[in-house]
Amino acid sequence: MRILIIVSLMLICCCGRGSLSAQVGVRGRALAHVLVYKTKSDYRNYVTVELSSDKNTVVSYPDPADLKTGSGYPLPVLLHKGYLLDRRGVSRNTAYIKMTYKEYADLKALPTPEQLYKLIIDKHPFKELYDCGVRNPEKNSEARLNDVIDHHLLGKTFAAVK
Repeated sequence: MRILIIVSLMLICCCGRGSLSAQVGVRGRALAHVLVYKTKSDYRNYVTVELSSDKNTVVSYPDPADLKTGSGYPLPVLLHKGYLLDRRGVSRNTAYIKMTYKEYADLKALPTPEQLYKLIIDKHPFKELYDCGVRNPEKNSEARLNDVIDHHLLGKTFAAVK
C-alpha cells in the first residue's frame, strides 16, 4: 500500500511537466531527450561542463575515461545548416572548456571543478537550443531533424530551451 501511494505521488508530480528531466521511464529512470543546438562558435571538438544556474560554479563534468568510446569520441552529430545533435547531454547551463576531447581523455588525473572553471571559453555558447522530446526514431531521427531544419520549422516543431 505504501509503495502504491509513493508511486502515485511520483506520477502526480511528474505528469504534465515539460522540463528536460521530467519524463520518467518504465523503471523510474529519466528518459534521454534529443537536443539540437547551434553554438556561437565552432566548439564541436571541445569538452562541455555543466554550470550552476548562476554560472559561477562547475557542478558536473565528465571523467576523462568516459570520453573515449569504441567508436571514438562522443562528438555531436553535424546536422544541416550548422545545427548539432547532442550526444553527451547539454543544457542551458552548459559551458565549453579549452580542451578537446582527445586532450581531456588523455589526462592522467581528474581535474577539480575549480581547475575546469578557469578553462571555460564560453559560459553562454548557444545561439539556439531545442528539446526535441524523448528519443523516438519517427519523431526525431537525424533524417527527420534535417528535414525540419531544412524547412525552418525547428521552433515550430520542438520546444525552444534557448
